[in-house]
Amino acid sequence: MVSAAATAQPVDVNEAGRAVFFSQGCYGCHRLGAAGTPIAHDLSRVGRKYTEAELEKWLRDPRSQKPTSHMPRLALTDDEIRALARYLASLR
Repeated sequence: MVSAAATAQPVDVNEAGRAVFFSQGCYGCHRLGAAGTPIAHDLSRVGRKYTEAELEKWLRDPRSQKPTSHMPRLALTDDEIRALARYLASLR
């Protein structure tokens, strides 16, 4: 007998983070390739400048990283923050 865990499809971590980006409306302020709005920084290559750990800190509390930030503190779970940070860090 094969367990459910053995037959489960692997989760694409980048797809999970991308899904958070779009489901949380990040594109309302940020650009990601051709998608989004150029109100805030273009995140298409944000992984060239910031590490996953730095992005995770930013996503947890933007104003603790930059007090003048206009970005709100997002109501994300720890898993969503990790997935989004991992995805953004992969954008080069």
